[in-house]
Amino acid sequence: ELEDGSPIEARAAYHHALDLDPTHVVARLNLGRLLHADGNLTGAEAHYREALRHDPASGLAWYNLGVLIEDRGRPDEAVSCYERAVEVEPELADAHYNLALLYDRAGRRREAVRHLAIFRRLSPRRR
Repeated sequence: ELEDGSPIEARAAYHHALDLDPTHVVARLNLGRLLHADGNLTGAEAHYREALRHDPASGLAWYNLGVLIEDRGRPDEAVSCYERAVEVEPELADAHYNLALLYDRAGRRREAVRHLAIFRRLSPRRR
């Protein structure tokens, strides 16, 4: 994976991929992750939302957007993103885990327990 090397090279490669194909969802997601890690939340969010515009059934795009939105201190909106992620990709364990945490913080124990159980079923080694 490009991110294992130089982030500068990875960023350049993702930009090149998007120059060739602006609808390249994986390049958008990976570039968004790099920007997010660099603290450029506005840029990352723009790439996640653009990825979703091209592929609204991308569970990973919904998940990444949820993480970013949660980092921005908007837990209710993050919950909506995570719910959408598991709706389109039910096996996305980390989205279930994040839902469990946010539901627990909101006092919604029943939903928290349900998503934690799904997470445990999907990720038995991570219990």
